[in-house]
Amino acid sequence: MAKLLDKIFLAKQSGGMKQKPQIFWLAAPETHDYPAALSYLNLNYDDRRARRFVAALKAAPVVEFKAKDIFRASGLSLLGTSNSHVEKNRRKIKIGEKLSPVLLVRDSKNGKVVIADGYHRVCAVYTFDEDALVPCKIV
Repeated sequence: MAKLLDKIFLAKQSGGMKQKPQIFWLAAPETHDYPAALSYLNLNYDDRRARRFVAALKAAPVVEFKAKDIFRASGLSLLGTSNSHVEKNRRKIKIGEKLSPVLLVRDSKNGKVVIADGYHRVCAVYTFDEDALVPCKIV
């Protein structure tokens, strides 16, 4: 273990460690994110409740949470770079394209956070930096 830590330290000192790319975000979710969220929420909730969640998301302020905390709260597994949607978002990050903030719903009955829209974006961000702050709207 000590040898591994020495190698990591030396790699950092010599510039051998890759720099994490800076991740850029839009100020607000894109218009098409809300219908996508509604479509997903309709799988878990009746239409009336799903629509109320989406209306509340539209009015909610943008806040930030770490990528790793979003995963922990959601209970979802991390998709790898073999997923085409994750890879598409990784390419956007690499070229500096802005990502849309994520839409989250607190499911207090089940003690989880539902990623209503943005699962692949969060997966892509996590592959670069689990501690990266992810802009979100949460209700």
